[in-house]
Formats: sequence, C-alpha cells, structure tokens
Amino acid sequence: MADLRIIGTSRPKIDALAKTTGAAIYADDIQLPRMAYAKLLRSPHPHARIRSIDLSRALELPGVLAIITGADLPEPFGVLPKNQDETSLAIDRARYVGEPVAAVAALDELTAERACELIRVDYEILPALLTLDDALAPGAESIHAWTRRPNAHKTVALEFGDTEAAFARADHIREDTFYYEGSNHAALEQHAVVANYESNGSLTLWSSTQVPHYLHRGLGNVLGIPSSRIRVIVPAVGGGFGGKSEPFGFEFCAAELSRRAGRPVKLTLTREEVYYTHRGRHPARMWLKTGVKRDGTLTGLAVKM
Repeated sequence: MADLRIIGTSRPKIDALAKTTGAAIYADDIQLPRMAYAKLLRSPHPHARIRSIDLSRALELPGVLAIITGADLPEPFGVLPKNQDETSLAIDRARYVGEPVAAVAALDELTAERACELIRVDYEILPALLTLDDALAPGAESIHAWTRRPNAHKTVALEFGDTEAAFARADHIREDTFYYEGSNHAALEQHAVVANYESNGSLTLWSSTQVPHYLHRGLGNVLGIPSSRIRVIVPAVGGGFGGKSEPFGFEFCAAELSRRAGRPVKLTLTREEVYYTHRGRHPARMWLKTGVKRDGTLTGLAVKM
C-alpha cells in the first residue's frame, strides 16, 4: 500500500470550500429574469375519485399565469422501462394524502398559494387501504388497474437447494415475524427545480436531482420535446441519500408551467411536501423460518417479505 498515490491517503473535498462559505449555488438559489413561482394543490384524502376540478376562480386571481391538471400531462413516467406507471398529477383518482392534483404558476408564491385555495375539486371519497392485510385481502379493490393481481406490483419467488431437507436436518426450528415501519430521508436541502422554456422550443431545467439522465429522458417523453432541445443542470445538491434518485412529477409540472406561462418557473417543496413526494424506505413485514443445529450451524432459511 505504501506505493499507492491515491488509495489510503486523505484527499481534498473539492466542493467543501464553496459549501462552507455559502458560495455554493443550490436550485432554490437560482434567480432568473421574469421568473414565476409554482405551487401544487394536493389531495387531502388517501383515496378519492376526482369528479371535477373547477379552475375558474383561481384563473381570475390577478397574478396567476397558468394552471394545469392531470389531463394536461397524461404521459406516464418512471425510472425503469417496464415501470412507466406514474403521472405528474393525479388523473381521475387520488391515491394518497398529498398526491398533487393541480399546479399553479403565479408572479409570487403567495399568489400561487392563494390560487390553489381557490381551486375547487369535487372528490368522491373511496375506501382506503391502510395496511398490508387490507391491500392483499381477497376481494380488495386494486388501487392501480395495471397490477397483475390486486395491489401486487411484482411477485418474486427464489429457491436455492432443498429447504424441506434442510429443515429435516435441523435440531431446532423457529419462526419469527418482523415489521419495519419505514423511514424517510431528511436532507438539509428540500427538493427544488427551476424550469425555463424558451421561445425557440428549448428547455433548460435546474434541479436538485441525483439522476439528471433519467430526468432528461422523462422530460422528453412527458412533454413531447426532442431530447436534443432539453438541458438538465444539477447545481449543488444539499443531500440526497437516494431521496432525489428518480424523476418527480413536480419537475415536469414546472417545465409545463414554464412553457405555458412563457417565463421561467421555480417550484420549491416545503419540508412537509418532501415527505409526500419521495418514497423513502418502504415499510416491510418479514416472516422467517430458520433451521439450526445445536452448535449454531444454519441448515435452512425460508423468508416471506
């Protein structure tokens, strides 16, 4: 190891000076001429059918530049090609508390917030599935129509060796059930985006994302813009931990609002909105059956998660 120049040595952190002195520029720091501000109207219900959305009062509010709903951005997106299963705004149904149903761009944040309050959404409250058992119960309603069986996105079965023989060789067999409540990232920087759609049909987007290439591809698909006309810029990112590692609906909303308003649009999430927006670490229930010898040697393991 003594002859290695990099490995095993202390290296300078190239962005440390800018971040510690306050010189680093984050997405929410960006200010562009004529910039507008966006806010999202979110569902207060865990499960509801959207009967209608009345934008008339919000559109009459001075300072409001553009409003969009799910019908304006119907193209689904996702990280994996087989999982293009999310839309920027709820269409027809809201499926969780906090799911955005409309987005507003206005001259300032307070006007955008007031416009959200003036939007009237007629909800039909539907039964909510709040536990794993409720979701997987026989006859449970599918939250998403595309699931292969009610509320199971994907089922994976793996088997290595002969588990029955392994348990037969065990001196002791025990079964345990563990439940993980789930957790959420809390980066110092909330998610933020600035979108600038220009009159020549090009889009520049600054985002606190960890996946600029996924976002670039998604913007082209969702907005119908050639990828050669899209540029995604990642400024300094104030923490991610995986919480910014996928494209999000609010980024597409900001881009579409910029296209409609004819000016740059910034959308910064509140801390509460961050928790609504990204998935964190999913809750999980794990059942384990373990076979062991008296000396502690494992003979077999069966897991259902």
